[in-house]
Amino acid sequence: MTHLHSPGRMTVLAALLAGLSAPVFAAPGGVVISQVYGGGGNSGATYKNDYIELLNTGDTAVTLTNWSVQYASATGTTWQVTKLPASVTLAAGQYYLVHEAMGSGGTDALTPDTTGTIPMSATAGKVALVNSITALAGGKPVDNVVDLVGFGTTAGYYEGSGATPAPSNTLAVIRKNNGCLDSNDNSSDFVTGAASPRTTASERMSCSGGPLPLPIVLACPGSVGIDVGTGTTAPLQASDADSLVDKAAISKGAVSGISLTGFTPATSDNRTATATLVVDASLPAGTYPVEITFGNDASQTASCTVNVAVSGLVKIPQIQGSGLASPYVNTVQTTSGVVTKKLGSGFTIQDPQGDGDPDTSDAIFVFGASTAAAVKEGDLVRVTGTVTEFTPNGAKRSYTELKDVSAATVLGSGNTIQPVNIDLPTELSHYEGMLVRFTSPLTVNGNSYLGDRGELVLANGRRETPTNRYRAGTLDANALIAANAQNMVVLDDGIFTVPPHIPYLAADKTVRAGDTVTDLVGVLDFGAIGGGGGWYKLQPTETPVFSRTNAREDAPTVVAGNVRVASANVLNFFTTFTDGTDAWGRTGQGCTIGSSAPSRSNCRGADNLAEFNRQRDKIVNELKAMNADAVGLMEIQNNGDITVSYLVDALNQAIGAPTPTYAYVAKPAATGTDAIRVAMIYKPAVLTPVGGALSDGDAVNNRPPMAQTFKVNANGAKFSLIVNHLKSKGSCGGAGAGDTDGGDGQGCWTATRVLQAKRLFTYFIPTVVAAAGDPDVLAVGDFNAYGHEDPIAYLTDNGMVNELERFVRPNGTPYSYVFDGQSGYLDHALASGALDPQVAGVTEWHNNADEPDAIDYNLGDTADDPYVNNPFRASDHDPVVVSLNLAPAYADVTASVKIVPGTLGYNRVTGKFSGNVTFTNTSGAALSGPLQYVLQGLPAGVTLDNRSGAFNGAPYVTLPGTTLAPGAAVTVALTFTNPSKTSITFTSKLYSGTF
Repeated sequence: MTHLHSPGRMTVLAALLAGLSAPVFAAPGGVVISQVYGGGGNSGATYKNDYIELLNTGDTAVTLTNWSVQYASATGTTWQVTKLPASVTLAAGQYYLVHEAMGSGGTDALTPDTTGTIPMSATAGKVALVNSITALAGGKPVDNVVDLVGFGTTAGYYEGSGATPAPSNTLAVIRKNNGCLDSNDNSSDFVTGAASPRTTASERMSCSGGPLPLPIVLACPGSVGIDVGTGTTAPLQASDADSLVDKAAISKGAVSGISLTGFTPATSDNRTATATLVVDASLPAGTYPVEITFGNDASQTASCTVNVAVSGLVKIPQIQGSGLASPYVNTVQTTSGVVTKKLGSGFTIQDPQGDGDPDTSDAIFVFGASTAAAVKEGDLVRVTGTVTEFTPNGAKRSYTELKDVSAATVLGSGNTIQPVNIDLPTELSHYEGMLVRFTSPLTVNGNSYLGDRGELVLANGRRETPTNRYRAGTLDANALIAANAQNMVVLDDGIFTVPPHIPYLAADKTVRAGDTVTDLVGVLDFGAIGGGGGWYKLQPTETPVFSRTNAREDAPTVVAGNVRVASANVLNFFTTFTDGTDAWGRTGQGCTIGSSAPSRSNCRGADNLAEFNRQRDKIVNELKAMNADAVGLMEIQNNGDITVSYLVDALNQAIGAPTPTYAYVAKPAATGTDAIRVAMIYKPAVLTPVGGALSDGDAVNNRPPMAQTFKVNANGAKFSLIVNHLKSKGSCGGAGAGDTDGGDGQGCWTATRVLQAKRLFTYFIPTVVAAAGDPDVLAVGDFNAYGHEDPIAYLTDNGMVNELERFVRPNGTPYSYVFDGQSGYLDHALASGALDPQVAGVTEWHNNADEPDAIDYNLGDTADDPYVNNPFRASDHDPVVVSLNLAPAYADVTASVKIVPGTLGYNRVTGKFSGNVTFTNTSGAALSGPLQYVLQGLPAGVTLDNRSGAFNGAPYVTLPGTTLAPGAAVTVALTFTNPSKTSITFTSKLYSGTF
């Protein structure tokens, strides 16, 4: 028998299932999720973090004890949990912001009410508000879920008929009506809009339209610290503008010895209720968090927690301990010491006796400017506060401090502490906060942040960048990394803002890396340093005295040769400025990157004409002092030959010769897609270009190398100069495999630089050699790789000779760049095997890298303007100068032969004069050919008909044969056209070689 289902029963069942598939969580008038944003830190994002925003849509306060916000992917079944802090109470209409995972992009940081670490999708996912801290289970949980938002079109779980519209890296999903609309249907309750997070500090929202009850306002101390056996009291206050505060009680943490007494209720609205927290002298040592809750006649409550800390006196070395972190961290302790230094944010105290243990510091920093105001240096003080480990953003270690000071009592004054003698390298954590004296001279290793932070990086001697000396990742390189880490202290000026005057400058307006300071005395602080992170900072108690042990050179010194070649990074020399003007006074100008339209935002370097003139003058001074015959330039504006032509004109004007000293090499076919390019200038009186410039526009080179072959006017020798500017180490965004920072000291984009080096060696250099017909090649420029990093190792492993290692390393550390308080060379001189024997010497002119940034051409960066019109700090890179002693293409061997000209005869039929010249080798050695007979000074109108060519305007004849043995002779015939029948006279010269 066939049974048919009743249609009525199916309709009821379908309705039931439909209801179960669309759960309703938040009842109107409760706490809801009002905004979700998962694009934080992504490309194009404004905010650095993802976030979840809550709103109390009701008219009364809601306490979220043991609540959490949870996240799962669009179709996921695993939920990640961010627990809300204990006893969070949201007043009516109050928002609450939960800060989640941070990305690498974005510009704005959030100031959340609490933080989590959940990385959320920017486009689709599920967020739940849960009245439990236990992770939800399954793809569609119901139990304990207060509110749910399925966001994005692929979300597999949501309230109502569908998920919210799809957000993005820039768009959040936002509950309508400022968060008040709650029809339990995500698809209609939410819209997308620009991320606009709100917090408990934001203006409250009345979802009912009526006035919002004002909250109870509390005034409670955050902590109370006392010594054992002393006891204390702490006043508490509460008020409410529209209600009567009429009750108070200890709601958590009640213990014997702590009580709430003397409660006096408010007598009317907007009046203050008072109470006293009493800590009895019998309370044993320990930390006691006590929560006090006040209530009013409108059923509102508000709570505060007072951390009561009872301690005995603990000596500073005990607090410090022998490790990098205090064994007493996060406890309240009382200690005593002599004030050795007051700083803007607090002061240091040091135990006058110490404990004799070299592994424990005898001093500690007391944080709190208001507390510091009550003491002076030399006071013996007793301080009670919370032991904490302060870690500046990006720092790899922390600094032990006392904060939340509840008591600072002066016990005496006029005390002195003798500084402890120390030397670098050492583990400075053993001396943090202590008054120390460095007994050996310290060398300035970095001065980049002198102008804006008053800082100098000091070390025992000069710290070399590890990969400048050793291959990355080797035991030697790692050992040097470790040694450098123990050999550094930052000299600070004790001012935690931009200094009103740049400190430590000598009369010549500089303090150079390589200069030294002796008998340095001060307190060893710890804090944020220029460039990011944190380190130990000496706050001097005696004025430091620097010695100019690294004297300036007015010009580079290098052994003489017959051609001088240099490379110079001119640090974004642009004739178009960031303000949209240019060197000729035009407005509305811009710079180009790739195929983009000209824009001033693409420009670099000088911001305006005033800065440009200062920049130009320093660069011209540098180039003039180098006096090189050819110079490769990096970081010059990529606008054809406009900027390099301007620079050459300015240089020639500064030299002031009657005829121009320098010319520029016309740009090659490819100059790259960057806003900057490489270029080349030379002296026409010394060198003559052979052919046009070449470049390699392969996709791997966004700044293509440029090559030019030159002939030396004096001796005919040829060589090819290649200027390079490889991919930078920084700006790691978008880096793929092999290009991310591997932590081995080579920075980012190593794989790309290696590809550029391979392309240079396997394609471009052979192309240049073939075009020149000469194997002599010198590759210079900013390779953005230190001396033993992978790109340079590839080139030297394949036969290029590192001339800085050959000439400079035996006499000291080669360097052209100072970064992070370490020195190394990014600027190279690499010779082909054929050219290497002809390199006479190499030097680096340290006119830039050792100088502080603060003395450069920029205006307004520092309070002082120490600019001087000289060649120092023309760039951040030092130029490299190479002296070549190029073998001549020919040699005068006239003195080695006897030249006997025959008698000239006249042929009446041809009208020509002819005769012979005989050459006899009178030397004791064979003369190698080809041998060229030059007839200098022929009369005007006389022409040598059988000439092989011309040399310096005179005809020549190539002698037969390849060599002329000792005593051997060779005769050549000469035929002249002489229509005027003048006397044919000339001077005979014989050369060996090729013109």
